[in-house]
Amino acid sequence: MCTIMGYLGEDLPREQFSAYLERARDRGPDDSRVEAIPGGLLGFDRLAIMGLTPDGMQPFHRDGSWVVCNGELYGFRAMKKELEGRGYAFCSGSDCELLLPLYEEYGLDLFRHLDAEFACLIYDGKTGRTIAARDPIGIRPLYYGYSESGHIAFASEPRCLVGWVKEIRPFPPGYYWCDGVFKRYMDIAHVEHYSHDGLETVTAGIRTKLEAAVVKRLDADAPLGFLLSGGLDSSLVCAIAARHLDKPIRTFAIGMDTDAIDLKYARQVADHLGADHTEVIMTREEVLSNLPTVIQALGTWDITTIRASMGMYLVCRAIHQTTDLKVLLTGEISDELFGYKYTDFAPDAGAFQREAKKRIRELHCYDVLRADRCLAANSLEARVPFGDLDFVQYVMAIDPAKKLNTYGKGKYLLRKAFEEGGWLPESILWREKAAFSDAVGHSMVDDLKEYAETCYTDEAFEEKRKRYSYCPPFTKESLLYRELFERFYPGQAEMIPAFWMPNREWEGCDVDDPSARVLSNYGASGR
Repeated sequence: MCTIMGYLGEDLPREQFSAYLERARDRGPDDSRVEAIPGGLLGFDRLAIMGLTPDGMQPFHRDGSWVVCNGELYGFRAMKKELEGRGYAFCSGSDCELLLPLYEEYGLDLFRHLDAEFACLIYDGKTGRTIAARDPIGIRPLYYGYSESGHIAFASEPRCLVGWVKEIRPFPPGYYWCDGVFKRYMDIAHVEHYSHDGLETVTAGIRTKLEAAVVKRLDADAPLGFLLSGGLDSSLVCAIAARHLDKPIRTFAIGMDTDAIDLKYARQVADHLGADHTEVIMTREEVLSNLPTVIQALGTWDITTIRASMGMYLVCRAIHQTTDLKVLLTGEISDELFGYKYTDFAPDAGAFQREAKKRIRELHCYDVLRADRCLAANSLEARVPFGDLDFVQYVMAIDPAKKLNTYGKGKYLLRKAFEEGGWLPESILWREKAAFSDAVGHSMVDDLKEYAETCYTDEAFEEKRKRYSYCPPFTKESLLYRELFERFYPGQAEMIPAFWMPNREWEGCDVDDPSARVLSNYGASGR
């Protein structure tokens, strides 16, 4: 990951701007730079992934224009050759150096041409305007707000903007900002025409496109590894990568010291793939002592996100401390596309599809936020193959009736797509998976709940929860998270739209805890 920051005003001293940028230095520990542009400032903290020499340091400058970008442009090597054929010259091996030439070619239409996960700021030296943009899913973070003097500021993380801007808001995915106006260039969840292909054609398409999504994310000049929970999604990512790399992949799993559910399954997958596998064990004490750190890194008060982040943060911390890895492939975004445990209760295909669209459009506030922050806080970059734009658009356009769980097995299409070819052991491919926050060990969530109970009497809970009119806490655990959030981000709760919960309008989903454990169909999940 890297940190980008920009301010379109001349009333902020460069030294103060640099101090705000420094707050997220763990995203980009390799180098830091601030440049003045007409009417403002651009800042960049670098985590070197592509083009590892100093020549790859940003901001990039060309003919009076500037760009900073936190992102990966897939297929950039072929694009670079094409641009060189048109007379463009490059000084580094960085993919992001292509952005200014591509902007010269396409103008504001640039962003719909990118196969990328990115957040960027471009200063156009010819027109004097500044453009901000974010990828269609929001895999790379970007926030904005207005200073007391009314000037707009942008930053990769909200912690860079705390105490500087009045209201911090997430930059909407699939939009660009120019001349004070936000304009959507792509709605990744929108489907123009649904596909009614047969099961065999659909599953072949899923397999082909997911394989391509993984392979393109293996291109890195820095060392890469894989998070492996032992569940379906991360296991498939690892299985595909293992077939396309010429040496054993490096995989990492984490679990509680008492009742880790998925460690044994992760080991089975690693053994099947011949991976260089590492297990990380976490304790109750580590979970509780790191709770403030995790909430500050995340910038959220959401119960589900915080629970699921504990294991991911701690395994990434171990990876950062004990290896030279800089890039990790992860399994996020499969659930939003193929279904959660609770979407088994969808009353019909239309309801399933509406829920999928909602979840995809809000991903940047939940699972994608978690993946970015847990890795970035440990100076690692997340790559998310299930978030590949071509793959997401393909799966979203599959007839929703085929994605309903009428097969007696969740995510049936994804499982069926990899049924042949020995990708994974049958016991892994077809087992029900627990949610990550449960799979690291049911005791972790129980520990968090028990700890929260000790923090408040019933009377104190009722009194303190009334302080929050926006998304008021409804359990002692949620109050604990909200109070920690407010310590680091006072008055900024509206950065998150709501608690991540099953759709309470559906029969069987009106529950008071986001864990799938409370659903009647949990069954053998997590055993």
